[in-house]
Amino acid sequence: QVQLVESGGGSVQVGDSLRLSCAASGRTFSRYAMGWFRQAPGKEREFVAAISRSGSSTNYADSVKGRFTISRDTAKNAVSLQMNSLKPEDTAVYYCAGAAATMYSTYYTREGPYNYWGQGTQVTVSS
Repeated sequence: QVQLVESGGGSVQVGDSLRLSCAASGRTFSRYAMGWFRQAPGKEREFVAAISRSGSSTNYADSVKGRFTISRDTAKNAVSLQMNSLKPEDTAVYYCAGAAATMYSTYYTREGPYNYWGQGTQVTVSS
């Protein structure tokens, strides 16, 4: 079992950067593909970024491609989301999620495979 705790959210201005972190408990972190999702007020939760077990494969939503970078540090049981050039439409609660994966290169862009979720961290971007 994995427990996930996000941190790093906050209120920033357009064009600023934020780095979200997700700390995972348990000794099996390396067995999980990880992802970030977000939910804006009144909207469905949506995919943001995903990374494979090995960290060698990543995928991004078109809306964040080129601005956001997902990474993982298996030694520290952590996954991060570096967010640059933030826009008002990036305002949302951001969730870290983990999905058991048998293949080292697998990542998931849908919510279905994710078994574990953090509590979320708020990101607010003001113009």
